[in-house]
Amino acid sequence: MIAAQLRSSFRAGEVRPTAGLAPGHAQANLIAVPRDWAFEMLLYGQRNPRPCPVLDVTDPGSPFTDLAPGADLRTDLPLYRVWRDGELAEETPDATSAWRDDLVAFLIGCSFSFEAALLAAGIDVRHIALGCNVPMYRTNVACRPAGRLHGGMVVSMRPIPAGQIALAATISGRFPAVHGAPVHVGSPSDLGIASLDSPDFGDAVPLRDGELPVFWACGVTPQVAVMASGVPYAVTHSPGHMLITDVPDTRYQV
Repeated sequence: MIAAQLRSSFRAGEVRPTAGLAPGHAQANLIAVPRDWAFEMLLYGQRNPRPCPVLDVTDPGSPFTDLAPGADLRTDLPLYRVWRDGELAEETPDATSAWRDDLVAFLIGCSFSFEAALLAAGIDVRHIALGCNVPMYRTNVACRPAGRLHGGMVVSMRPIPAGQIALAATISGRFPAVHGAPVHVGSPSDLGIASLDSPDFGDAVPLRDGELPVFWACGVTPQVAVMASGVPYAVTHSPGHMLITDVPDTRYQV
């Protein structure tokens, strides 16, 4: 009921990042592309499972998913982005008018899904504590191309005390369908990130004494592929504003 109530509030116009909402429910990134790009998007996910773990794929034109029966992918996320020819054209809390009959929607795993497990283990999740969006960064790590689709990996960052990094990696590693273990710890410059204070998406969070930046693959990666590849049309979630599903996060735990 909590997930359904939150989706209902988003449908009514509430806009907020979804980190920390509905603990115990998996969350998902959204990207919907025209049917003639759908195979390449599916292949892109298969070839890049860390940043693009595919949880569900809809029929062309369908705004419905088995991950949240009764939900509408056009209205039940808090904020959407509409893309034209690889350029961001619009950001809107309601994508009904942007939805097309040829769109195939992909639901991609989200690292918000394992944050309840981190919190339960006593690991601070800074963006939840501060009530802001998670910081996300474009990197110099190239994804494996799929046909016309290509681009670099995006990562999300959480500051973790040095003594808890192994525990955070172990916990998140048990959730491979929602990005799994970190892809990098420490020096942001190794990923081509110039400054943690200037995320490409989301909000900057402070790094405190004794903490290191820990980076996880991020489901915003397909949006970078949309930009890099000049996809003619797409509808996505706005970074940090996810579909809250009815699926318990433990379903993706191994």
